Amino acid sequence: MKKSILFLSIIFTLVVLSACGQSNKDGATSGDKKVLTMATSADFAPFESRDKAGKIIGFDIDLAKAIADELGYKLEIKDMKFDGLIGALQAKRVDMVLAGMSATEKRQKNVDFSTAYNHSGEMFITKKDSTVKTIDDLKGKTVAVQLGTIQEEGAKKLQEKVDFTLKPLDNSTTLIQELLSDRVQVAYLDKSVATGYIKEQGLAGFDDPTSSSPGMAVAFPKGSELKEDVNKALKKLEENGKLQELKDKWLKDQQ
Repeated sequence: MKKSILFLSIIFTLVVLSACGQSNKDGATSGDKKVLTMATSADFAPFESRDKAGKIIGFDIDLAKAIADELGYKLEIKDMKFDGLIGALQAKRVDMVLAGMSATEKRQKNVDFSTAYNHSGEMFITKKDSTVKTIDDLKGKTVAVQLGTIQEEGAKKLQEKVDFTLKPLDNSTTLIQELLSDRVQVAYLDKSVATGYIKEQGLAGFDDPTSSSPGMAVAFPKGSELKEDVNKALKKLEENGKLQELKDKWLKDQQ
């Protein structure tokens, strides 16, 4: 009797394991479809934001879906604060990050990056009646930046040349709210994102001539096997025109 119970227990365990699927090298498995978990910070339109229904949309989201399709994955998206994305990769809570993230030397010490899929540059945003027209005009002003971004790093370097106050905030939407409410005089953002806000809110702005963006890329935990696969997928999407199609859809009006 005991042998029969033990045999049935083993059979049941094997059936459960088969139904759940086995783990994949960098992503879990859901039935017959591997699951690729991607983190983003949905406050960075047109790269990632939420529509009126709360759905996460944008250039990075469509690009991630195209990559997942190329590699045969089911995509799962997690929304979190931008300054927590690197930590999520290091803890391996997610497989990759697409969040308009630039592949800076500082970040490359902690995570791996794919080849760059977009270059934007940086831009200062002001109100239309502002006297701030150049970097020298930042002196004595308060400049808002998003925590953990390349713009925060760049602004800190600019402070060595021009004396202004830096105000780091959680997300890009808050930067614009602070500007419109006169709590800061300048917001410093990615150029594609900044141009969108300028058009929507009737603001003004000027390019940062001192910046040289390393380009946006997909981020992975150190040593991830996905990096090579994603690079191949990005190359194919560029060759077949899909990458340009997504840029025309999401970024054309922001250039």
